[in-house]
Amino acid sequence: MHKIPGHHHISMITKNAKMNNQFYQKVLGLRRVKKTVNQDSPSMYHLFYGDLTGSAGTELSFFEMSMAGRTVRGTNAITQIGLLVPSFESLEYWKNRFELLDVVHGEIITYAGREALTFEDSEGLRLILLNNNGEEVPKHWSAWEDSIVEQKHRILGMGTTEITVRYLDRTAKTLKDMFGYVEVTRSEKEAIYQSVEGQSFGEIVLKQLEGPSEKPGRGSIHHLAIRVKNEEELRYWDGVVKERGFDSSGVIDRFYFQSLYFRDSNGILFEIATDGPGFTIDSTVEALGKELDLPPFLESKRAEIEAKLQPID
Repeated sequence: MHKIPGHHHISMITKNAKMNNQFYQKVLGLRRVKKTVNQDSPSMYHLFYGDLTGSAGTELSFFEMSMAGRTVRGTNAITQIGLLVPSFESLEYWKNRFELLDVVHGEIITYAGREALTFEDSEGLRLILLNNNGEEVPKHWSAWEDSIVEQKHRILGMGTTEITVRYLDRTAKTLKDMFGYVEVTRSEKEAIYQSVEGQSFGEIVLKQLEGPSEKPGRGSIHHLAIRVKNEEELRYWDGVVKERGFDSSGVIDRFYFQSLYFRDSNGILFEIATDGPGFTIDSTVEALGKELDLPPFLESKRAEIEAKLQPID
């Protein structure tokens, strides 16, 4: 039986790539592992941040949409990104760092059974740091030693992701019955699911909320991608998605990985993405994220593409 081993990446909208670049590198201490463009709209930056190589499960990805308006929060949306940090002392470190750098944040709370600290980036994107408390993380995650954040408090990778929906049972059924996620807790209006039982690196919190759907804009989350090993597994899931009656994009070659997209019954956009080949397919580890990388089918348009992009460094 095919199993989902955790999150792959999560993709958001930014209005300002330069400001976004500053926050995720200089405030959060993540590595920019790929500076590229949206393959479907190459006049738009697509930035990836993560660990040393942008390992699956550590990637935060942003599309720059300069015309993006304000996000109007609501239901039927991915509403919060969890990031794992090593310890409770790390939460205290980050709270002090956020105060020093004027980052919007809350107090240390308990969230999904873990000590946690909520904060927002410069465009109001909601994130939460979670105490990993020395628990296992995927073996392929590799720390970036040049981070400006001291080693014992660095962000490890993605943790609990929150999805808010109008009809909880519909998305719960997708996670449980289709993908085999384990239901950890369940109440009338909230439930927790894990792709690997007992591990937060594939955890999803579902919350039920009535009312209008979120209107996306800057600081909103576009989609959540979950991991599969290779293209063979991806094609298996493509069949499963279609058998369940969902419209699948079919397998798309994104050069750095292969993937497919579908929306569940609440309209939540999921991507299923392969672990490889990864961001080093066109770059050395040392050079990751430094120059504009383009997939081969866009290389002939490099001059035209670069002319439309504003420098961000």
